[in-house]
Amino acid sequence: MRVLVTGGAGFIGSHLTEELLHKNYDVHVLDSMVSGRKENIPSLAVLHEADICSKEAKEIIQAIRPEAVFHLAAQADVTKSIQSPSYDADVNVTGTLNILEACLEAKVKQFIFASTSAVYGSFQKELIKETDPADPISYYGLSKLTAERYIRLFSGLHGLPCTILRYGNVYGPRQKPKGEGGVVAVFLENIQKGLPLRVHGDGEQSRDFIYVKDVAKANIAAFENKQQGTYHVSTGKRTSINQLLKLMEEVHRTPLSIIHTDARLGDIKHSCLSNEEARQHLKWTPESTVAAGIHETYQYECRID
Repeated sequence: MRVLVTGGAGFIGSHLTEELLHKNYDVHVLDSMVSGRKENIPSLAVLHEADICSKEAKEIIQAIRPEAVFHLAAQADVTKSIQSPSYDADVNVTGTLNILEACLEAKVKQFIFASTSAVYGSFQKELIKETDPADPISYYGLSKLTAERYIRLFSGLHGLPCTILRYGNVYGPRQKPKGEGGVVAVFLENIQKGLPLRVHGDGEQSRDFIYVKDVAKANIAAFENKQQGTYHVSTGKRTSINQLLKLMEEVHRTPLSIIHTDARLGDIKHSCLSNEEARQHLKWTPESTVAAGIHETYQYECRID
């Protein structure tokens, strides 16, 4: 069965591509290579270099006629979204519409969209559910939420089956060390370079860290179970920055140099997503504990045998 992954040369997209190939799908990758890397793409996948906003991207999808499109290509840098909201909207909103139109013309049977917990902004609750209010505090979160709304309307008007997956804090091998979302990658890069790890505030702030291979499997579960709707891809458990540091120290086997700086104004203290809907409807459950995921990521990034 033929499928297409936009952003398949990126961090999450490349892991999804690998998992799809393991399940014997015929995988095509559509990537502009702005942030993707060719070395991330398995040799059995077919690469098509094109921007998701372009006419060429539509023509590629129409020519391939995949059974499903996993739309992971995005502008995912929160800082960049603040600096250039128009570029952020072009990629995340206009680009998504371009891919949706191509899917309709190519008679794609399912569209799976990668969204984010950033749509909730600073909303505080022990466990956030999909029905809780979305109120982004960054242009990135806003553009993703806007894309979600276009997808739902497009699906209703044209009958294209769509699934929206809101990810927790994804981490794992091949992640670029940037921003809060990539805190694991940032810490591991500093460990590799022998630099101290900087922690904002007391380190008790927590996030829902989900391993990238579990995210890849959730995407496939959404496709194979033919479920439409919005679902969290998360562990449903909080992990504090201090707990994260302890796990890294254990796998590094050497005390880490940690510097605490002032807490950042406006930082979200806690964020955790309920995954009950995904468990029930997608028949998906995360397999990796944070400890196991950190160990595997450390082994890969620090090249330890």
